Amino acid sequence: MRGMHFGVSLPGRGPLATPEALTKLAEKADGLRYSSLFVTDHVVIPTSNSSTYPYSPTGRFATDWTNGYLEPIALMGVLAGLTSRVKLGTSVLVVPYRNPVVTAKMLATLDVMSGGRLILGAGVGWMREEFEAVQAPPFDERGRVTDEYLRLMRVMWTKEPADYTGKYYRLPSVSALPKPRQAGGIPIWVGGHTDAALRRVGELADAWHPIGLRPPAMLHPPEYAEKVKVIHGWARKAGRDPKDITLSLRVPLELAPRRGPWTGADQPGFRGTAAEVIGHIKAYQALGVSHFVFDLAPPDLRGQLSLMERFAQEVRPKVLRAPR
Repeated sequence: MRGMHFGVSLPGRGPLATPEALTKLAEKADGLRYSSLFVTDHVVIPTSNSSTYPYSPTGRFATDWTNGYLEPIALMGVLAGLTSRVKLGTSVLVVPYRNPVVTAKMLATLDVMSGGRLILGAGVGWMREEFEAVQAPPFDERGRVTDEYLRLMRVMWTKEPADYTGKYYRLPSVSALPKPRQAGGIPIWVGGHTDAALRRVGELADAWHPIGLRPPAMLHPPEYAEKVKVIHGWARKAGRDPKDITLSLRVPLELAPRRGPWTGADQPGFRGTAAEVIGHIKAYQALGVSHFVFDLAPPDLRGQLSLMERFAQEVRPKVLRAPR
């Protein structure tokens, strides 16, 4: 995906995680020619946990554990039938939670059935208690497990027959058909901003996909640029061309009302007038970011649909030609 692209993160939990709301949001995004739709991942939420949430200044996961999460791979199957052109991705799939061979097969099937529209946004996870609940590999080894599972998935998608030998998984020679529709397999977008995540991006990912928030505030352009340098350094060490790694950013979006008072500007994210949001986008665009994924700030369906329309009309034409 070259050029500039804008996508939307769909509400996978809470009051808008319903068939009716998600259908309207997905069809609106497809009709307005957004580039992507992303869905999030939790399998279960333990009723209590002491894990540190990496995207909150307090380190606490600020959501009710009874909110409910739709399963992302199943949800992408539904979204594939509701849309015809928009890319469908995970932001992010917690890779160690699932058997990598079964996961690779499910994602390959969705890529075939959607006409080659999948993106695997991949992460290592952060909630120890959830790892224990789903009987995933050891929490403290999740980074190494993720690296191995991602390499195994890529083998499944590109070799026939496929085989793999690692510390955490051994796959004897097997047929793994059909392959994904996309040449070279489904693109892997690695999330996170830790040193280990940056290495993972440089060594094996097709894109970096960080959330724009990190304690205590935004991942501002200077910090983003420094981390890109680290990623490119790891890519060169791995014999890869840094230019082959797409740079993305997931961030909250809110446009100020055309008239009347507004109090949203003091919150992190791309918030403000159309001109101010354009300025935010261009600051990251100058660093090489080519794909923005927005968490729509309004809490209600009407507000989110309206924001998608306003962005497409008032912002997108000012920063690029509409993506094709």
